[in-house]
Amino acid sequence: MYEVYFENFNQKVPLTDSEQAQIKSFLSVKKLRKKQYLLQEGDVCKSIAFVEKGILRAYAINETGTEHIIQFALEGWTVSDLYSFLTGEQATYNIDALENAELVLISKTAHEELLQQVPKYETYIRLQMTNAYIALQKRLASTVSLSLEERYKIFTATYPDLIQRVPQHMIASYMGLTPETLSRIRRRITENK
Repeated sequence: MYEVYFENFNQKVPLTDSEQAQIKSFLSVKKLRKKQYLLQEGDVCKSIAFVEKGILRAYAINETGTEHIIQFALEGWTVSDLYSFLTGEQATYNIDALENAELVLISKTAHEELLQQVPKYETYIRLQMTNAYIALQKRLASTVSLSLEERYKIFTATYPDLIQRVPQHMIASYMGLTPETLSRIRRRITENK
């Protein structure tokens, strides 16, 4: 355990062995079975999860019971209800496992201590937040400026592994589409090849 976490960390910010050991002492491990929750709406998000193995999704449910997937998290990605984590307020998202998963968790207390004690951890978190913001900005821009076909092509090119591991109705939810609309888009793309 921790292999993917530290491989990802060291790619962005190389650590010494002692820095890695110090950070590791603040981390914990959690395993989830498929369909098991990491977080439920209304609870307070107490940790950030790094995915060592498996896939998780973060989603909201509207008043009619429709799920709206906000994020998928595969190996090497992090997932959390960041607003709840940072403010201590109730979570607005549910997070559950789409496959059996192994996670590396960092609690709010551990996160705050590491920000103070390990400057490279602060640098890593800043890079993670920056990259997450850029990805969100790209997603918003494509939503308002690209056709559905273009958005789907970019999604499949960017996340080919996800297409193979996640049901199409969940991809439709992530893209803000009905499953039927996604099927029509996929058919049009296939016909135009």
